[in-house]
Amino acid sequence: MTEKEKMLRGELYNPLDRSLLSERAQARLLLQQFNECPADDGKKLQYLAKRLIPNQGKSCFIQAPFYCDYGSNIHLGKRVFFNFNCVVLDVTPVTIGDRTMFGPNVQIYTATHPIEAVARASGKELGKPITIGQDVWVGGNVTICPGVSIGSRSVIGAGSVVTRNIPEDVFAAGNPCRVIKAIEN
Repeated sequence: MTEKEKMLRGELYNPLDRSLLSERAQARLLLQQFNECPADDGKKLQYLAKRLIPNQGKSCFIQAPFYCDYGSNIHLGKRVFFNFNCVVLDVTPVTIGDRTMFGPNVQIYTATHPIEAVARASGKELGKPITIGQDVWVGGNVTICPGVSIGSRSVIGAGSVVTRNIPEDVFAAGNPCRVIKAIEN
């Protein structure tokens, strides 16, 4: 099994594998072009965003600056919006439903490291996929931790740290993020 296959399966893998280094370098070049593109050149911005994140629905909008590891492991529904300065560490799939919005400085981390010091010292890492439903609103400065799912139509309050799954149709906030109340939709 290749290191990429291990990575995508959520198993321990070597992040210094040549193939993975090459893919991340290509993503960095696209990110540099995207983040430096003039704001009034909408066609070029859309072209670069589509090259960086090929798995996206129609009418997505990503506000520069934006950062990710690969881009190819991000799957966006229709009309997904990322505000300024969002980071997506996509070593495993990040799946985001239609019409979901992210405030500025949102951090989405699939990447993680072994808890045991000996395993961590090996230099290997792993990832846990993240799924975010449709019509979700994630407030500014939210951190979404590895392996978390957020249900459709939920709202995550600004500054929250999402460490566990959040159900559909709720307002959740805090560190750690917890359900505050149900939302009637």
